[in-house]
Amino acid sequence: MFTMRMRTFAMATCLLGVSVIALAGEPATDKGSLNAAWTKAVKAGDLDGVMKLYAADAVAWFPEEPEHNGAEAIRAAYKSLFDTYQVVDVKLTALGRVSDGKHAAGWGRYSLTLKQKSDGKTTTTTGRFTDVTELRGKHWVYIADHASADPPPPAATK
Repeated sequence: MFTMRMRTFAMATCLLGVSVIALAGEPATDKGSLNAAWTKAVKAGDLDGVMKLYAADAVAWFPEEPEHNGAEAIRAAYKSLFDTYQVVDVKLTALGRVSDGKHAAGWGRYSLTLKQKSDGKTTTTTGRFTDVTELRGKHWVYIADHASADPPPPAATK
């Protein structure tokens, strides 16, 4: 069972993994950028729309969660998220990107705001992300999605 913090970080990971390449000039898809498609699907809570952006053999690592290996496991993580939260806001800062025309990797920082469906409470989390995409056929898909929450601030020195 996911805790609120785990779900928040899981969503952040997914959000960031899909979004960083668009911010850094990702390759276009037949429906626009991966970021635009992902943002639209996530804000709508469209599980199928999000999953169209991941390869069947993709892997995702979300903060404080076990590895999600394959589309079925990634789908379960998103379903849990969408069942519990509404995505309110996403802010991404791309720090780098590399591409060889068939593969691309991007990394950066994120801020994610979620609204809990049960009580309306909002939570914002920040962290870092890295993702890898691949051109398969005529479509870019995510093959690796990794995010980590910012560490706690250092203890005050006396």
